[in-house]
Amino acid sequence: MNLLDISREFTTDEQCLAFLENQKWPTGVVRCPTCGNNKISRVVRKTSATTKNKRAQLYQCLEKTCKQQFSATSGTIFHDSHLPILTWFMAVSLVMDAKKGMSALQIQKHLGIGSYQTAWHMVHRIREAMAEQNPKPMTGIVEMDETYLGGRSKRRHRAKPRAPKDMIVAMRERSDKRSEGRVRYFHVPNGKVETISALVKKNIDPYINRIYTDQAAVYDFALNRELSKKHRTVNHSIEWVVPGSRIHTNTVESSFSLLKRGLIGSFHRVSTKHLQRYLNEFEYRFNERHSTQKFSIAVNRMCQTKPLPYKTLTSDSDPLF
Repeated sequence: MNLLDISREFTTDEQCLAFLENQKWPTGVVRCPTCGNNKISRVVRKTSATTKNKRAQLYQCLEKTCKQQFSATSGTIFHDSHLPILTWFMAVSLVMDAKKGMSALQIQKHLGIGSYQTAWHMVHRIREAMAEQNPKPMTGIVEMDETYLGGRSKRRHRAKPRAPKDMIVAMRERSDKRSEGRVRYFHVPNGKVETISALVKKNIDPYINRIYTDQAAVYDFALNRELSKKHRTVNHSIEWVVPGSRIHTNTVESSFSLLKRGLIGSFHRVSTKHLQRYLNEFEYRFNERHSTQKFSIAVNRMCQTKPLPYKTLTSDSDPLF
């Protein structure tokens, strides 16, 4: 569903809320987000000049100890937002369909959002929700590699200390009948054995066919005994990939190319603190590139994700890792 389809299908806030209800409660059973009770009553609120920013379709929990009023946006990234849900849907479509990403400033101009801070908060909420919850382990043939973003400035005379580079680890399946060619990006604090081993254990099926990496020594220690038997390496300094050879990491490296072009071309500069959210965006867009339901999938994830508070987004006290 592209931007034109959204403008045709959704014209009122009620239609947007009905779509959210189908995504949040696909079985049709409405449950209270506070206590989980399914005994609820519907409250119909008539919109007026004084309630134009409030949701028209409300529910109230009938549990005596709860009595909570809620709507389809409660507990989602759309909660406590004064923007119309249609504006949110259009923003999701713009972020989802822009191959190399779209800046908050450009989204602000396209959608007529009042301030840059509002648009910036909106897109980071969307990126936060694009992360796949409880993803399936990668199967088949998996390539794994690392890259770096940012780093030292080339200017000779610089008053401020030079910033360290940010390390990104990527895993990508090769497309075949058993796998979908998915990719995953991880912003990691370092390339130590403990860090890489934890990623491998959580995200790669131990019964895969092969795992291909470069000759970085960390992989020899990070892979368990089962995966070590299926591990093959490529020495980029002396070898080139022979046509027809299956031992290479070109597949995962090609995803780095698109990622870097997007980060540099669309966003120019990305904060270390928010880097993982940008990786979530590029990961989702890549993995759902052939899907005809990518808008519905994105909105479904946003219905399962709690809103990201602005104070948390701008706070410096939260640890990066």
